[in-house]
Amino acid sequence: MKRASIGIVCYPTPGGSGVIATELGKSLARIGHQVHFITHGLPSRLDSFNENLFFHKVEPGDYPVFQQFTPYSLSLAVKIREVAMQCDLDIVHSHYAIPYATSAFLAKEMLKTSGRDLKSITTLHGTDITLVGLMPSFHEITRFSIAVSDAITAVSRFLERQTVEAFKIDKPIRVIHNFVDCNEFRPARDTSVRQRYASGDEKLLIHVSNFRKVKNIPVVIDVFSRLRASLPCRLLLVGDGPELEPTERLVHDQGLAGDVVFLGDQEFIADILPAGDVFLLPSEHESFGLAALEAMSCGLPVVASNIGGLHEVIDDGETGFLFDPHDVNGMSEVTLRLFTDETWRKTVGLKSRERAKRDFGKDKIIGEYIALYEELV
Repeated sequence: MKRASIGIVCYPTPGGSGVIATELGKSLARIGHQVHFITHGLPSRLDSFNENLFFHKVEPGDYPVFQQFTPYSLSLAVKIREVAMQCDLDIVHSHYAIPYATSAFLAKEMLKTSGRDLKSITTLHGTDITLVGLMPSFHEITRFSIAVSDAITAVSRFLERQTVEAFKIDKPIRVIHNFVDCNEFRPARDTSVRQRYASGDEKLLIHVSNFRKVKNIPVVIDVFSRLRASLPCRLLLVGDGPELEPTERLVHDQGLAGDVVFLGDQEFIADILPAGDVFLLPSEHESFGLAALEAMSCGLPVVASNIGGLHEVIDDGETGFLFDPHDVNGMSEVTLRLFTDETWRKTVGLKSRERAKRDFGKDKIIGEYIALYEELV
């Protein structure tokens, strides 16, 4: 592909959509494309300098009449148009339908008055389709914003089906799975992180999320409580969000505070995951499950929910284990077996890493995005 100028619009937070958007942009910049991040904050994994990477901050207008209803989507549309004109953008790639695909459409319409044809791609990540987009007040604008995109991608076949069913989209939706850098997310070589949180024969259970209700964190605590009654173990909770304080209270009320470590949001997840023995993700909804994939790449067996896109990431019984989101017994039993049979645990972990490398490696998936860009420009 010839050198292109690509605008990326995303949430700059540690969540899956922001991580994938940022890692995609960094990879494109390394191979010579100019990448312009257009968002309200510096993306969380934009952590190194590259002469082809640029950040354009969106400043919402401050007008007293708007008060708390400041129209960020309009400010974003104006900024996309501005960057497209100044930096000669070929493509704007929106990661999330609402409000980003809507803002991209408005920017494209404004650019037509200048004779510019800006191509737009919308990547659907999950709750933009399964939650926000289904709200009556957003349903039609979500459907419209997706439909007017020049290309549409979804991070799983599950999400593609959900989109077609919910919004009756008749344009093709290309499934491009999320990816992981298997050179960065790999089994531990340095044991110092593990020694900091688990000593002696203690086992270490890890959960990483944005601490929303959908992540089903009370089940994480229930599973850990059962495990702790059977053998020495500790729980490492990574992330922050609205359910953090309720989780802290639950841990205290169950008398687990001494064995549960809250790390909050962490930028260098690849340094933390390999310290664990098992990764637990009992979400009530996952359109893909990026955290599970990153754990698999680090050689951890994943115990997760049998819902959504996780079926596309985990081979049940081979590279991980899938249960009903509230099957505390099943999750506890298989995790206990993994804790007590080190040979089996390592075998499952090795298969997990091989699956991650074979089907979700960064170079493979980036190549699929580049092929899509070539078709558009």
